[in-house]
Amino acid sequence: MPEGDSVYRVAARLHEELAGRVLTAADLRVPAHATADLTGRRVLEVAPRGKHLLTRLDGGLTLHTHLRMDGRWAVYRPGERWSGGPAWQIRAVLGTEHSTAVGYRLPVVELLRSAEEERVVGHLGPDLLGPDWDAGEAVRRLLAQPGRPLAEALLDQRNLAGIGNVYANELCFLAGVTPWTPVGELPRPERLVERSQQILDANRLRPGHVTTGDTRPGRRHWVYGRAGRPCARCGTVVRTATQGTPPQERVAFWCPHCQRGPAPGTRTATRPGPGGAGRRPGR
Repeated sequence: MPEGDSVYRVAARLHEELAGRVLTAADLRVPAHATADLTGRRVLEVAPRGKHLLTRLDGGLTLHTHLRMDGRWAVYRPGERWSGGPAWQIRAVLGTEHSTAVGYRLPVVELLRSAEEERVVGHLGPDLLGPDWDAGEAVRRLLAQPGRPLAEALLDQRNLAGIGNVYANELCFLAGVTPWTPVGELPRPERLVERSQQILDANRLRPGHVTTGDTRPGRRHWVYGRAGRPCARCGTVVRTATQGTPPQERVAFWCPHCQRGPAPGTRTATRPGPGGAGRRPGR
């Protein structure tokens, strides 16, 4: 599942291409909205909210989409061949005279009144990249369940919105604790929340989810994706194990030298791709 900075970049691209322009083509290929006619409406803005995308149209309508694990938006110029996947995977099409945005494999496509947006995003905590960012509120929500494992708490979008499995693992490393450390035992939780916002903000306009400060391939992360390989700081072999319960389990990475705290039985052969595995609580 994309991190919040990835969704931010998608929203920025869609906003650049669509905002201020009138829809000359619109097709929502989901049963609930297959007959909706959005042509003639002007796109006001495309805004991210955590992992959610809100495309606001005149007339008080919002198209709410979510990428989850496999979804993506692609933008094409007039006459350009659509190449994001077979036609049966297309879930939404928003076209103007300037360009066409095509949503592939979108698991969430919902048309609603803009006044009702809180129904789909109101459960989210402070958005790390949003105008409503409130570090104090994020700390309060994290500490509301002091016995909860830190990585699980960071992944819960009801606490703070925008962290995915890459950043959850890397933030645990930067805090010097394992992903299973109870939130209540975290030294200086306000510092971790501050660092979370700084990291996502630094990466919001570049790919790679860089946490080490080194943008070169293979050097971007301290422990994430480095199972069975050396920790980027000390050289100790990085360990990995599953955290959480199905269907919300994720793959956790940690360095047994740099990080203190509880840890389960380990394995060292797994190297999942970006985003880890499974689903996230409180998307």
